[in-house]
Amino acid sequence: MPEQAARLRITEIFYSLQGETTRVGLPTVFIRLTGCPLRCTYCDTAYAFTGGKSMAFSEILQQVAGYAPRYVTVTGGEPLAQKNCLALLTALCDAGYQVSLETSGALDISLVDARVMRVVDIKTPASGEVDENLWQNLTQITPHDEIKFVLCDENDYHWARQILMQYRLDDKCTVLFSPAQGALSATQLADWILRDNLPVRFQLQLHKILWNNEAGH
Repeated sequence: MPEQAARLRITEIFYSLQGETTRVGLPTVFIRLTGCPLRCTYCDTAYAFTGGKSMAFSEILQQVAGYAPRYVTVTGGEPLAQKNCLALLTALCDAGYQVSLETSGALDISLVDARVMRVVDIKTPASGEVDENLWQNLTQITPHDEIKFVLCDENDYHWARQILMQYRLDDKCTVLFSPAQGALSATQLADWILRDNLPVRFQLQLHKILWNNEAGH
């Protein structure tokens, strides 16, 4: 890809602890791309919808290398909304990093480099974006990937449980259930998972517990 074309609009690049997924707690560089076609009710990164800085791949890779990380997460916004995201993911893998992608599940994941761990949201009714789920993505999921549900209320929980069983998601990969902060009690969600003996991993967002969702964490 010509250097002039190899650019992305970036909201921020920062070093922190991974707050979610099975890599929770691992020191990770986050590359937050600007822009998102969705408007979830619980979104905590609305500051990434617009603005940002146009950066060449060389700038991005140089900044990432400055942290000497093992793990890199590309997130947003919705990173796949920028077509050059795919090439960046491959470049990061080629550089030797263990790379994960956090995506809304509304855009096609089939062209993402197979070395990348794809963390795919499934949007629930209370998210306000349930109609945007691209269900064909579930045919692309491998054991290397993870699926995440962010739950706002009991109806979301029952809906997610149905989807879990209908698509046999736990046979495909690790499935994560998270309570939306300020909307659903973490204890209540934990109790429901135990009551129903669900084959899912309960998770809290570590970065919110440590830094109260401050930008740059």
